[in-house]
Amino acid sequence: MADRPSVLFLCVHNAGRSQMAAGWLRHLGGDRVQVFSGGSNPGDALNPDAVAVMAEVGIDIAGEQPQRWTDEGVRAADVIVSMGCGDTCPVYRGKRYEDWTLTDPAGQPRDVVRGVRDEVRARVEDLMASLGVSAA
Repeated sequence: MADRPSVLFLCVHNAGRSQMAAGWLRHLGGDRVQVFSGGSNPGDALNPDAVAVMAEVGIDIAGEQPQRWTDEGVRAADVIVSMGCGDTCPVYRGKRYEDWTLTDPAGQPRDVVRGVRDEVRARVEDLMASLGVSAA
């Protein structure tokens, strides 16, 4: 792993969970980590509730766009974190994988989305600790 580890967050639509995780890691890890996200079937726009609950804690993900994961992005990542994409997530030998079971925030009440946000933060903090990346 490089001095500056890279993490790729994957979910189906790249509109909620993976975007929140990427937002947290960028916020907490600063320039000490490279952060990417993608989806197997990207949505048209971010989940507005995910954007809103992240803004409540001072993290702006509104400018992000759902995007499809790329082979190059997967190969470049040190750690790949999947969130509900099952068999559609890519698997490459020699990569570190984590599969986070999280509630899909799509169509959920905002209180549920807040709970997902907070669980994602805790998991991102654990991931950072395992990578030796301190909080900004």
